[in-house]
Amino acid sequence: MTTPGRGLHGRVLDALGPAITAGDYPPGSVLRTDELAQRFDVSRSVMREAVRVLESMHLVESRRRVGVTVRPRAEWNVYDPQVIRWRLAGADRPHQLRSLTVLRSAIEPVAAGLAAQHATAEQCAELTECALGMVANSRGHRLEGYLFHDVAFHRVILTASGNEMFARLGDVVAEVLTGRTQHEVMFHDPDPAAVTLHVQLAEAVREGDAERAERLTREVTAGALKELDILAP
Repeated sequence: MTTPGRGLHGRVLDALGPAITAGDYPPGSVLRTDELAQRFDVSRSVMREAVRVLESMHLVESRRRVGVTVRPRAEWNVYDPQVIRWRLAGADRPHQLRSLTVLRSAIEPVAAGLAAQHATAEQCAELTECALGMVANSRGHRLEGYLFHDVAFHRVILTASGNEMFARLGDVVAEVLTGRTQHEVMFHDPDPAAVTLHVQLAEAVREGDAERAERLTREVTAGALKELDILAP
């Protein structure tokens, strides 16, 4: 499905991006824009716009008299939400989920400890509201509703940390949580223990207990890794 609002170049991206990240075009592969324009039945200007987007993600590079070359994976912008989405949609999903969850386990506990020290009254209220929303959607196969509150909860934690670098990881965390749900790498109902941990985490932040907030978040991410061992080994 073409990403809404991106027109013809979006259609090209939705085909080329997943193909590159899935390895259909290995690093070093040369893509000819004229051939691609013909293949996708688009103009050269549309094709160039799509290539510019792929270049911004460091997936490809354009060189005169050579063409568009696929870059090594080590050079990709792996924090780009669209790159994450494409990788989660392909065969690389288990590795990508694990890599992102390990990243979360390193970052989010520290962010939660800082949030307990710096969160505003409004942010504490929002955390509590999100946690209650997770509880309300934790039964009856209501994963989309649960996801909405789960993503919002973790965005607040990262933002409330007061660290702008942590806050910018909100989109990354949102992608891994969304991908886990959309690709059914979750149980039909969330783990009750995980739901309870989020409620307790909201309380710890509200009470200013940084040590408890950090510990609870480590338990949350450890539980997510255990789920991957079962659902995406």
